Amino acid sequence: MAKKECIQILSANIQGALHRSKNMPCQDCYASKINKNKLIAVVSDGAGSAKYGKIGARIVCDTLCDLLIRSDLKNIRRDVKNALRVARQKLILHRLNKNKSTAGIMDFSATVVGVFCIKNQGVFFHIGDGAGLAFYEGQSDNFVISEPANGAFSCETFFYTMNDWQDNLRFTFFENANRIILMTDGVTDFVFADDFYKIRQKFLFPIINYLEQETNKVSAQKALSNTLNDTRAQRINADDKTLLWVKMP
Repeated sequence: MAKKECIQILSANIQGALHRSKNMPCQDCYASKINKNKLIAVVSDGAGSAKYGKIGARIVCDTLCDLLIRSDLKNIRRDVKNALRVARQKLILHRLNKNKSTAGIMDFSATVVGVFCIKNQGVFFHIGDGAGLAFYEGQSDNFVISEPANGAFSCETFFYTMNDWQDNLRFTFFENANRIILMTDGVTDFVFADDFYKIRQKFLFPIINYLEQETNKVSAQKALSNTLNDTRAQRINADDKTLLWVKMP
């Protein structure tokens, strides 16, 4: 009897050169959970301008994974909104939010790029920049993308801590995908062409091919971190970088 395949996940994040030069920590976070054939994964970029951006990123990643692993595709829109409300409430009550006010949670500002998947059907949920990508193995021209969303200027984006967070929450459904990528905005320049209709294959697909073939998870994760931390990559984009790769059975 053939061995049943399981969902595989590999992820890494590295401190950007800009934060390193300012002696600031990496403010990206990621989390994931698997329950049989169900996956929830989230990456988040804590705003560099926010005093506690990394805390906001960690809380939203952990909260969404803890709560949404019990969800299903039928109720996922409702459940994502409820989980984000819980994350926001945690920030209101956080010890570093001195006034315990809604206004105070802007000090924890962070983006959200997440995916919920059952078998080969799923949905991206997204606030702000970063990106999600779902595609067939080996078919680089057959993919679904959850694109970045920015404000009036390219340097602005949206956060789950904003009062109008629900207006900026987007859902993108997909099916029959067996490879999924989540990334923060420190990686998107390397993965997509400017119009987001094409993948820059010279960057992404060598990474995917290596992760597909490497059986040692520690070695694979180290190689992924080294790629994100490459001197040339840091020179092109000095932001923190997070990439999460999923192989569905």
